[in-house]
Amino acid sequence: MRNRRGNALVVLLAVLLVFTGGLVAHLVQTDHGNVRVGQVRISAADGRIVNARLYRPLRATPDSPAPAVLAVHGYLNSEGAQAPYAIELARRGYVVLAIDQPGHGYSDGPAFAGGFGGIDALAYLRSLAYVDLDQIVLSGHSMGGWAALAAAAAFPDGYQAVVISGSSTGSFGVPAGTPEFPRNLALVYGAFDEFSELMWGSPTGARITTTTKLQTLFGTEEPVRPGAVYGSTEDGTARVLHMPEQTHAMNHITIAGVAPVIDWAQRTTAAPFPLDARDQVWMWRELGTGLGLLGFVLALFGISSALLGAPAFARLRLRTPHAAGLSGLAWWFGAALAAAVPPATYFWATREAAERLSVSRLLPQPVTNEIMGWALLNAGISLVLLLLWWIVSGRRRGAGVDSLGLPVGGIFHALVFALLVVGGAHALLALVDGLFQADFRAWVVAQKLLSQSQAFIALGYLLPFTLFFLVFGMVLHAQLRPSGSRTEGADAMIANALIAAGGFVVLLLVQYYPLFMGQPLTVPEPLRTIVAYELVVLLPVAAMVSTYLFARTGSVWPGAFVNGFWITAYLVAGQATHASIAF
Repeated sequence: MRNRRGNALVVLLAVLLVFTGGLVAHLVQTDHGNVRVGQVRISAADGRIVNARLYRPLRATPDSPAPAVLAVHGYLNSEGAQAPYAIELARRGYVVLAIDQPGHGYSDGPAFAGGFGGIDALAYLRSLAYVDLDQIVLSGHSMGGWAALAAAAAFPDGYQAVVISGSSTGSFGVPAGTPEFPRNLALVYGAFDEFSELMWGSPTGARITTTTKLQTLFGTEEPVRPGAVYGSTEDGTARVLHMPEQTHAMNHITIAGVAPVIDWAQRTTAAPFPLDARDQVWMWRELGTGLGLLGFVLALFGISSALLGAPAFARLRLRTPHAAGLSGLAWWFGAALAAAVPPATYFWATREAAERLSVSRLLPQPVTNEIMGWALLNAGISLVLLLLWWIVSGRRRGAGVDSLGLPVGGIFHALVFALLVVGGAHALLALVDGLFQADFRAWVVAQKLLSQSQAFIALGYLLPFTLFFLVFGMVLHAQLRPSGSRTEGADAMIANALIAAGGFVVLLLVQYYPLFMGQPLTVPEPLRTIVAYELVVLLPVAAMVSTYLFARTGSVWPGAFVNGFWITAYLVAGQATHASIAF
């Protein structure tokens, strides 16, 4: 009876978190009812669909049209990443259209199509009767900046100003910047931006001021002075550089990164309700979506525990197998090795996967392909080390097949169990999305629902990632479960989480130390470095899920299936699709 009551409380807490978080996010993004927020589906010129979220202040009407902003996210993101900009501009009276770029979120692929989605989005924005056509600002972060510039080139008289964050002109087919193009440009570029070489040909963000490319854009032969306005807003030649002391991914999630976008919009257009640029409330929405993300994770545990108490899954409740793993100094060595090998192989393995796994209908997401290649390599390495442990130490300590946590019976039950657990957690997300139009997000970590095409894509990645988590579970609960251990409790969950995340934390410290000292990244891999942020969160949560379920089932199958389903869905929903997936 006590266990059932505890299970109900955990599920109730998860529901409370996701719905409270969703409500908070809703109140903030609607400015407590003053802004109407809704999804729109834009038909592109080539027949694709561009998904977007439209923020419409109630006072914006055909009789009183409002200025507008097109907001576009960067690579491997979605319109939700533009919420800080959208919320702040909408509460100042701007109509804001935040799009999913092609191949991202719920927009049709492939990625990079149609001017990164900017051209069709601007055409749609200009079709709205309640938008002041002479007061439109184009805004984009990273690759979204190229979408804004592509739209500016396609509609040279269709906008008033452009503000790009962590982006550049003259890249990936976007026209080069001149003192006249684009009209009234603000550039927000972090002093520690990881992409400075790609964007501006500079070893660090702080040094872009001396590049010929930036000086040509600003019409000067001297180093560009941050904060100084060059040219004239009346003539459309205004230029300004803002250089906050932050990284690329911090541009859209800090007050210092959001403020210049607000400031430039208010400088170049007439804001209906002007406010100081640093008067910002978007972080409360971030708190709400972060609570939702925490509730989603908690739901994985609560639903799991509730289902394991049901008679239908009694077959999964096995006795915890004999522990014959490493102990003493050998355990510390094994734990250090398990923590070190995944990050040590990360850059090499992802590069190799990028070269060897071509984009196809079955595997249409390049970055997911890279992570999959890295995961399979590490599964192979771990299997070899498991075999060596088995031969050298495991059998001598009495390890049997059951010690690996691989009972033959109950696999089908574990599969159904995992589907119900992950499906139940996603049902909460669907309810929050339907009621409040909010996802579960904390900075770069975003749990989103799969679209129909993404669900099809996920099938191609499901088996490799499930295999990875199967081996992941055997390493944690066979090789690294100390000999003589009876069960795995909170201490094991914490230890396994640290093993899973520790190596990647060290990797990021090694990468960023020279950057913050005024030098480039240790390994010149900016995109893969930022992708590693998510692994620092996903892997320890997966380790805790695996540990929790192993302690209650004596098997690695349930944890492997839950993690395989959940993280495959997470990755596919959040990555860029580079092939058209039609049904």
